[in-house]
Amino acid sequence: MSVMNGDGAPHRAEEQNGGGDPEHSDEGNEQEVIVIQDTGFTVKIQAPGTEPFDLQVSPQEMVQEIHQVLMDREDTCHRTCFSLQLEGNVLDNFAELKSIEGLQEGSLLKVVEEPYTVREARIHVRHIRDLLKSLDPSDSYNGVDCNSLSFLSVFTEGDLGENGKRKKKGSELEQIDCTPPEHILPGSKDRPLVPLQPQNKDWKPLQCLKILTMSGWNPPPGNRKMHGDLMYLYMVTVEERHVSITASTRGFYLNQSTTYTFNPKPANPSFLSHSLVELLSQISPAFKKNFSTIQKKRVQRHPFERIATPFQVYSWTAPQVDHAMDCVRAEDAYTSRLGYEEHIPGQTRDWNEELQTTRELPRKNLPERLLRERAIFKVHSDFAAAATRGSMAVIDGNVMAINPGEETRMQMFIWNNIFFSLGFDVRDHYLELGGDSAAHAAPTNDLNGVRAYGAVDVDGLYTLGTVVVDYRGYRITAQSIIPGILEREQEQSVIYGSIDFGKTVVSHPKYLELLEKTSRPLKVQRHPVLDDKSEAVELCSSVECKGIIGNDGRHYILDLLRTFPPDLNFLPVEGEELPEESRRQGFPRQHRHRLACLRQELIEAFVEHRYLLFMKMAALQLMQQKANKESKATAALTENGGPQAATLENKGEGGDATATTNGSAPPSPMATENGACESPESSEADLKSREVVQNACKAVGSISNTSFDIRFNPDIFSPGVRFPEGSSEDIQKQKQLLKDAAAFLVSCQIPSLVKDCLDHNALPMDGATLTEALHQRGINVRYLGTVLDFISKTPARTQLDHIYRIGIYELITRSAKHFFKTYLQGVELSGLSAAVSHFLNCFLSSFTDAVAHLPADELVSKRKNRRRRNRVPGGGGGDNTAWASLTPTELWRSIVSEASSYYHFTLHCETVDQAVEKYGLQKTTLLREISIKAGIQILIKDYNFDSRHKPAFTEEDILNIFPVVKHVNPKASDAFHFFQSGQAKVQQGFLKEGCELINEALNLFNNVYGAMHVELCACLRLLARLNYIMGDYSEALSNQQKAVLMSERVLGIEHPNTIQEYMHLALYCFANGQLSTALKLLYRARYLMLQVCGEDHPEMALLDSNIGLVLHGVMEFDLSLRFLENALAINSKYHGARSLKVALSHHLVARVYESKAEFRSALQHEKEGYTIYKNQVGEAHEKTRESSEYLKYLTQQAVALQRTMNEIYKNGSSASIMPLKFTAPTMASVLEQLNIINGIIFIPLSQKDLENLKAEVQRRQEAMKSEEQQEEESPLELEHKLTAEQERQSAPTGAEVLEQQASA
Repeated sequence: MSVMNGDGAPHRAEEQNGGGDPEHSDEGNEQEVIVIQDTGFTVKIQAPGTEPFDLQVSPQEMVQEIHQVLMDREDTCHRTCFSLQLEGNVLDNFAELKSIEGLQEGSLLKVVEEPYTVREARIHVRHIRDLLKSLDPSDSYNGVDCNSLSFLSVFTEGDLGENGKRKKKGSELEQIDCTPPEHILPGSKDRPLVPLQPQNKDWKPLQCLKILTMSGWNPPPGNRKMHGDLMYLYMVTVEERHVSITASTRGFYLNQSTTYTFNPKPANPSFLSHSLVELLSQISPAFKKNFSTIQKKRVQRHPFERIATPFQVYSWTAPQVDHAMDCVRAEDAYTSRLGYEEHIPGQTRDWNEELQTTRELPRKNLPERLLRERAIFKVHSDFAAAATRGSMAVIDGNVMAINPGEETRMQMFIWNNIFFSLGFDVRDHYLELGGDSAAHAAPTNDLNGVRAYGAVDVDGLYTLGTVVVDYRGYRITAQSIIPGILEREQEQSVIYGSIDFGKTVVSHPKYLELLEKTSRPLKVQRHPVLDDKSEAVELCSSVECKGIIGNDGRHYILDLLRTFPPDLNFLPVEGEELPEESRRQGFPRQHRHRLACLRQELIEAFVEHRYLLFMKMAALQLMQQKANKESKATAALTENGGPQAATLENKGEGGDATATTNGSAPPSPMATENGACESPESSEADLKSREVVQNACKAVGSISNTSFDIRFNPDIFSPGVRFPEGSSEDIQKQKQLLKDAAAFLVSCQIPSLVKDCLDHNALPMDGATLTEALHQRGINVRYLGTVLDFISKTPARTQLDHIYRIGIYELITRSAKHFFKTYLQGVELSGLSAAVSHFLNCFLSSFTDAVAHLPADELVSKRKNRRRRNRVPGGGGGDNTAWASLTPTELWRSIVSEASSYYHFTLHCETVDQAVEKYGLQKTTLLREISIKAGIQILIKDYNFDSRHKPAFTEEDILNIFPVVKHVNPKASDAFHFFQSGQAKVQQGFLKEGCELINEALNLFNNVYGAMHVELCACLRLLARLNYIMGDYSEALSNQQKAVLMSERVLGIEHPNTIQEYMHLALYCFANGQLSTALKLLYRARYLMLQVCGEDHPEMALLDSNIGLVLHGVMEFDLSLRFLENALAINSKYHGARSLKVALSHHLVARVYESKAEFRSALQHEKEGYTIYKNQVGEAHEKTRESSEYLKYLTQQAVALQRTMNEIYKNGSSASIMPLKFTAPTMASVLEQLNIINGIIFIPLSQKDLENLKAEVQRRQEAMKSEEQQEEESPLELEHKLTAEQERQSAPTGAEVLEQQASA
């Protein structure tokens, strides 16, 4: 099964549209790849006032990219307005290098300064401001311009690569200080927030200028324009010199204006310079010095620390940052332009046109597809940024409504060519479906629909750009605008679907033809419904899905909220009974709204499950038939029985089970197969086999009788939709399918999730990763209560403690978020910080009578009557301070009732302290979860939640409210293919080839996504692991460093993935001999993990084993024991006392005791380990033998020690003492143990070994084919183990350890 959860979708779609040729095999790819990798060449670049330097370029690059490089280089970064000339000819900015005549290896390109225009002057000022601010993290804290935080360099003290070369391996031992801060040690209950953002030395701002701002004399009057004045700037230097500067076509110079008098004549001297930096360096020595220091530091930072991310990442904590004067920021805030949109002619962007044109780009071969995917991705990320900014402007009241006369809930807005609507039920549109609750759920359902149709990618069918933003308690849907839709009424424009939930329905042949193409991949059945005249109308989607042809002639579909079928577990229907599995769990349950749908992942899994069932049944019946025939012993018939089975089997092998087999088999495979043979018996066999397929189809609910094909009718159980008489049998079938799917979720998917958690194949650490694990298996979050109930009834309940606890966190914070949403809607802007801090106090503080401070304090004069405080100016409509009366008791009561009514789960707590006590929670984790979910940013300081005398938060602690944004993530399909085939190669043991494929995937991902993206992260991590296994430590280090930086920037500094990246990096640092760095990284990972989920988590055992081993290596035995014994305790809890992981833990602890010469304890632990090995893998196994050898050795040492002690007691100080052999562990032995616990198996690869390994693997594969895999345990255990990420969690099994020993 390739990837089920939606990731596989884009490429399946391609196969259906003929977008990708069916033989999309490796050979095809290899030719295509060659097209991309044209070799680079070197050109010389000569800039004014600098030495010529060499620059490596590739023929695909545009001239503009060289511009970017020059604007980033330390010695040329201050130039923005220049052209590149080759032998006196100006190069076109947008030309590809390969198209330029005479440009070759060694050509000299000259940088020539060009005259400024107003636009160029503004770009120049903006660029200089960016250079001055390049080390300042405030944009990352404020969540603007796609900046985000990264702290790796604080722990590695700069770039890792250099460290490795500088330090000698051995001499480092002496100067390491290994003691971690108190709060990181096992058992510590203290969870300080401050270390989350360690102080970065580079961020202490160096001041180059006090003030740089636009002058009040702008714009230049007509007579000055004719002298070439473009604009005026005002500056104050660090030396307190106030200057007025003219930007003219020739450059920048000082003029004679002051604050109150306008005198544009050049000063004397005027210091005319082409660049602002050159001008300022002449008049301010401090500027010259500090500017060059900042640029040096900027260039030293890893590029990944400063490249913009594709989507904005917000930080939920921030320090108090000084607010500095900044003309560019001020100007940006009040223009509707986003960033550099001055580059785009026509100013505002036509988002719809851009989104749809990129979809129409050709996609016949790899370069075309890459260009197309890159364009789609870029437009999507720009659109998401614009939509987010617009949504905030709408809620903050900065955008005029298009229907200003209506009440606020009903208003709609247009800003920057994007249409915004609020998530309320206006005009009782959703009255029958659940009112406001339905209106709140509809946008996310719609977004899932847009995502699904976008992934199928049918030519000629268009969806709208859609972004859903939650901000300040409101849900806003932002959509691109269909051309012409605003000029006409909706009734006229809809030519397919229904605008009143199925009362009137229309259809259209072109739409049916387009939607028919999506029917198979999305499993949507074509079906008739009745319109208001009771005539049947054909549809191939749900009734709410509307088709509108825009003025641009494109076929748009919108309102895709019912793309996937309804979830009957949460949709009680009178007279319908659910299957037994659902009823047993108390379904169906009443839900807030009637829009509860099954997830696409569930549909895929269900169809896959049914397909396997179908194959089994058909095969079984055929075998029975065969047996019957054989009993008649008619040879002729037996001949015919053979191919049948074969055709059926082959049909199943069609690659991606769901995509290719779902109805793609020819109508009657049996008939065609046997048509050649005309004997009478054959037709009888033919009939029988058809009957077999028919029976199997019927049994699994296929919509066709001749082949396996399951699709759903999304309109079943929709209120108001009626079906024609004739289709009643079909409708019954469909109803049954839906019931089966609902039961499948409860009876298969939830247990399989819990099993995966038990086997440690799924290891969620926080709410987000738990939600992801649920979604991957198609389980909606509304089942969270059911999942928790299921866990509490599982026999191995204690081994699921961590999952249960994370589930409770998620349940509490989600219920609190539901409450918070409506709570915030009643708060006006001036009271926001007070209201949020009051809410957090009620939620987390032990202080029982939290009192809110009403916001009037700053502004109202004290003498006025106290009672009139509540009436805030402009607060029309009732009492705006209702929020202030919330009490902790009331809030927790609401949370408990929300958990019960929404998630059907009973929480046994009335206050936060009871919750903490009963479920073993920690308040920092609750704070983190609620802040991330609700978009709150708080001041980073150590909060005292447990004080009974004062509340934990004041309004000064709430720094910001951020939007929470949901959008489509366009995928890079080709790159994903390469990545998958790379993984497959690695698992078969072809490491070199795997490595090449994954490198190729990395290039393609880079091509589509740019340098920063989650998927690049996965690529880099796997590459680093491969480099490491193949013995290239420094390359592993460099790739893993990139993975950590990228994870911090794209996912967040304390995201569970980031924590794991830190652990991998520490291992590679250790292997490179950078012990102190390795320790710092491990301590950082442990700190983050404590913040995110606390100490009681199976992953903590791995982390502590790593820390313990490194500490053992640097002879810190007592510290090492604390961590290793903690790891042992956690492993015993989560893997069971008899697991091999626990045996290994015992062995590690014994080694440390041996180093301390405490042989009795060492023996005790090693005996435990030995017993486990003996019971699990038997006496003869290598591991058991090793353990018994080690026991003998320990016993000898213990005896020797005892003798010496006796000798001392007997003879006093004159005793002759035998020197004892104490073993300090070698670095190699520590590294060997580290590799074992991290699940890495080494293969010392020389070329010869590689050949042998390949031959061996091939031999095994042949052998496997011949055996037809009779046994479960595949002999490819070793290859599978090499890099499958999951196996980090699996204990080193006997086989694996054996392999490891053998290969070492």
